[in-house]
Amino acid sequence: MAALLPVMATVFIAFLIIGLALPVLPLHVHHGPGLSIFVVGLVTGSQFAAAIISRVWAGNFADTRGAKQAVVIGLGTAVASGLFYLLSLAFTRTPVVSVSMLLLGRAVLGGAESFIITGAVTWGLAILGQEQAGRVIAWMGMAMFAAFAVGAALGASLYAAGGFFAVALATTLVPIVTLLLVAPLSPVLPARRAARPALIRVARAVWMPGVGSALSSIGFGAVLAFSALIAKERGWEPVWLPFGAFAAALVAARAFLGHVPDTLGGARVALVSVVVEAVGLALIWLASGSLLAAIGAGLTGFGYALVYPGLGVEAVRRAPPESRGLAMGAYTVFLDVALGFGTPILGLIGGWAGLGAVFLSSTLVVLAGSVFAARLTSSS
Repeated sequence: MAALLPVMATVFIAFLIIGLALPVLPLHVHHGPGLSIFVVGLVTGSQFAAAIISRVWAGNFADTRGAKQAVVIGLGTAVASGLFYLLSLAFTRTPVVSVSMLLLGRAVLGGAESFIITGAVTWGLAILGQEQAGRVIAWMGMAMFAAFAVGAALGASLYAAGGFFAVALATTLVPIVTLLLVAPLSPVLPARRAARPALIRVARAVWMPGVGSALSSIGFGAVLAFSALIAKERGWEPVWLPFGAFAAALVAARAFLGHVPDTLGGARVALVSVVVEAVGLALIWLASGSLLAAIGAGLTGFGYALVYPGLGVEAVRRAPPESRGLAMGAYTVFLDVALGFGTPILGLIGGWAGLGAVFLSSTLVVLAGSVFAARLTSSS
């Protein structure tokens, strides 16, 4: 793990910029301009919709130009997202223009996130080797979600102290600081210099793990976009507690169990984890108080923690070894599709049937992911 610490530290600091906005962006959009829950889902999901376009590009770039270069480009792009956040505040009296600037900022951030996390995972695989793919994916994700958890609390504090301006300013400055951390790190040689395998070959290898991951990621999208709103609606304090519990449990699971998919099999671990995640979402739906909601969010995070790396092991194992970055990029596209399109759909459901229905629907969708995990288990 020591060899990965510098890269993990880079991921942690870089993803603070996403964590800062997680608990406050829905409140800013819904309770500021007074826009609908659907618009909340649209703004939140636009980051992941934009990442769909850039994810495979980021994987190819990391394979051919180098993982460090991919991370550097992602950080530079993230600065632009903060500038769009700041620009949106100049149009607060024109909600349509303001939310359009936010959508652009989130879209740019989606591209930045693609290059940062895909570059970091490719970097980690080059350091530890493909046989430890589950560990690499879990640890990079651990750094990412630790940043989400810390960023959520920090973002809520910044929002209370200086409004969305403080969050937007931090989003602009943090990537610049991270670039200073990345600059002295030694790059690794690109993983692939020979002829590139066709994208369709890689897509065929990763589609089944990808669909399973996409279905399980709907639960992540529900907690990401709507946990603060349901906490506000039901009087749970603090409003960031459900997401904080989700992220803390996810980090703990990956810290202590990140090696399990490599040793027991990714599909088997994912199958059990999907069920745990679904139970957690159901508890949030049924919760009458903040404690039960936090327990449900914690179970959701604990379950989701090992679904993504578990199925990621299956994706990397099935793909050509010289295309690790491309395989991870293609695999992660499924997550982006789930969050980019699934989150707005959850917003429509919430606007029509209430926020509780968001978590009930998510429970059922996540359970459907167990079918794909089970098929992968039988074919391993």
